[in-house]
Amino acid sequence: MSPVSHPLRALAASVVVAACVAVGAPAHADPVLTTPGVAAPSTPNTESCPYRSQPASAVDSSEVPPPGQAAPAPLPVPDPTVGGDRLAACGVVTAGSPTAIPRGITSAGWLVADAGSGAVLAAKDPHGRYRPASTIKTLLALVALDELDLDKVVTGTRADYGMEGDSAGIGPGGTYTVRQLLQGLLMVSGNDCANALARELGGYDVAVGKMNEAAHDLGAEDTRAASPSGLDAPGMSTSPYDLALIFRAALKNSTFRELVSNVSAPFPGYPKLADVPGDKDHPGYLMQTQNRLLLDQYPGTIGGKTGYTDDARKTFVGAVERDGRSLIVVQMYGLNEAGDSYWDQAKALLDYGFATGTQASVGTLVSGPAEAGSSSTPTAGSGSDRSGNLAYPSSPDGPGGSNWTDRLLFGGIGVLVVVGLVYAAVRVNRRSR
Repeated sequence: MSPVSHPLRALAASVVVAACVAVGAPAHADPVLTTPGVAAPSTPNTESCPYRSQPASAVDSSEVPPPGQAAPAPLPVPDPTVGGDRLAACGVVTAGSPTAIPRGITSAGWLVADAGSGAVLAAKDPHGRYRPASTIKTLLALVALDELDLDKVVTGTRADYGMEGDSAGIGPGGTYTVRQLLQGLLMVSGNDCANALARELGGYDVAVGKMNEAAHDLGAEDTRAASPSGLDAPGMSTSPYDLALIFRAALKNSTFRELVSNVSAPFPGYPKLADVPGDKDHPGYLMQTQNRLLLDQYPGTIGGKTGYTDDARKTFVGAVERDGRSLIVVQMYGLNEAGDSYWDQAKALLDYGFATGTQASVGTLVSGPAEAGSSSTPTAGSGSDRSGNLAYPSSPDGPGGSNWTDRLLFGGIGVLVVVGLVYAAVRVNRRSR
């Protein structure tokens, strides 16, 4: 969905802020499969390894390269398999009883691992290549926490304000600390915050390159970020295994743990827009987490990161601690169904993990590329290097090239829908979460 025109955004923001503060509602509703009379689909069969080297075909134009540019070649598949030979399987692999695996898991790929020992307890297509959607923001947060001063004040720009997808509410001329930007990034999946943080890291392309360098340093060889926010773009991929690696590393940072554990947090407002007749200053508001494990008070929840795009479907990575044992759960390319929500599926996988013995293991979360022992050198002429420097034009403030322009034009139809939602006082259902 394209950004709403500025006058409508201003009206929508005012209505939504008032509604959210009044009722404390989540920022968006999860997409649900509700086709009447149609049975819920079974867990996807990935035994034939359909996602061994790259994600499923895109369902929209989000990954169409600019004219004259070729799509980046898939990242090489490491040999030997990172984390252990058993993790080369594309179906279910478990250290416990296969019959105990929860039913109704709609994700094509998932994984449960011990955050402390690094032991992988169970997984399905652990190294399958999938799109991360906004779970890749965890990687951006790692880079930002390593390089930026949390107290540095950043001024919002028009580029932040106009970002596609979910936003925390950055406006031109508003001022935000890096800590507040990270909170908006992780709590409400703000693509505006991702854009602002990328600018502080040196620009869009530089930030993406740093994210990919960090992934490689962790041993996450299935991962190539193509946007700071997780919005779909050519060459984007990760895997359940890699998301677990990245989140495990993030959990070692005390600030990250604090940020993802918050159920609510204040976010600053911004001045009135000079080009909007009659506009007024936009007040701050109280953000609420998108993580239902926190909202539902699922026992021991540390925190997590949600994700959704049309191409990625639903994704999630999170962690829970009980009796001194911390588990990480990853879900990728899944569906949220009536009577079988994605959150219930996450809880079922975690319950299964905690019921599995502490000595159980089908593989290990590695601690870096040397331990991974794999080759991940791109093939010649792939159009991309491992650091993520895609050969596409972009600006320091955000994505560029004709593909991005096409996406904005195609999304113009969505303005009519947005107008209706504004009058209904419901927040725009944004494309990336």
